[in-house]
Amino acid sequence: MKKLVKKLLLVFLLLLTPAHSENNLDFDLWLKNFKVIALNEGISSDTIRLTLDKARFLENVIKYDRKQPEFFEKTLDYISKRATIDKVKKAKIIYKKNNLLINDIESKFKVKKEILLALWSIETNFGKHVGKMDIISSLATLSFDKRRSAFFTKELLILLNLIDKNLINPNTLYGSWAGAYGYFQFMPSSINQYAIDYDKNNKIELKEINDSMASAANYLNKIGWNNNEICFIKVDFDNNIPKKFLNTSARNIKNYLKIKKWKKMKIKGLDNINLKDNKKAALIIPDGDINSPKYLVFHNYEKILKWNRSLRFAITVCTLADMIKNEI
Repeated sequence: MKKLVKKLLLVFLLLLTPAHSENNLDFDLWLKNFKVIALNEGISSDTIRLTLDKARFLENVIKYDRKQPEFFEKTLDYISKRATIDKVKKAKIIYKKNNLLINDIESKFKVKKEILLALWSIETNFGKHVGKMDIISSLATLSFDKRRSAFFTKELLILLNLIDKNLINPNTLYGSWAGAYGYFQFMPSSINQYAIDYDKNNKIELKEINDSMASAANYLNKIGWNNNEICFIKVDFDNNIPKKFLNTSARNIKNYLKIKKWKKMKIKGLDNINLKDNKKAALIIPDGDINSPKYLVFHNYEKILKWNRSLRFAITVCTLADMIKNEI
């Protein structure tokens, strides 16, 4: 009986998991070759042994990569789930408890506190959901995968270098399926370029409010955030706007026109807005549907896109920031 059960189980596994087994075999070969690449890039053998020896192929990471909510949910659904009164209440509590720190960061980096609180909320629900995935394995899986291999290979090598320099503790590297880490979900390249030891304790702690919020502010400051500019205006129009002016992709926002030009094109919603006629904005429709929400977006909106290349994400961050601004 036991032999029969074992045979049936073996047949069952062979029928159900050929792709999984093949992926693991291919991944093991890839990992062996990647260790050589890492050595050639100057990563120490100790760091490679400490990190890559434990790396595993994570099948769920591939599934998550293929279906990200900011690319599949409708705009209004995406916003309504994330820009909520509950999130505003949490932001108020956090600000009240940490107002001296937050105001100091706002002053030093010239980035409004409401945008930092909104980003923190949407990225990790104020640190509640920082992710439980093994980041080394996540990055290795995505580096092995062909879809964006070059990008994630670079990120993995940067992270190994940060570990090699004792700037990041590998034992704390649990985060998102895409390899992002901490309260604001920094990718390794962002940690390398923008993360700072704000409290001067000789450690960069992105799962603590001091370093994480200051690092987020430093990031936005360095890429050109302008505290005197809005993110977007919700607008509407009739169906006579040429398609070339309708941005539906976050990859390359085109056709920034002056406000006076948009007014001539009968864009609705600008009459009571205090904007100079020579101010430039681009028109986006995140759902790609003429009946979906429409927005004129400005300089700061593009900066949020650098954070996360999603039209819906950037609109949601700015929406929640406006809600928080009115309450703190």
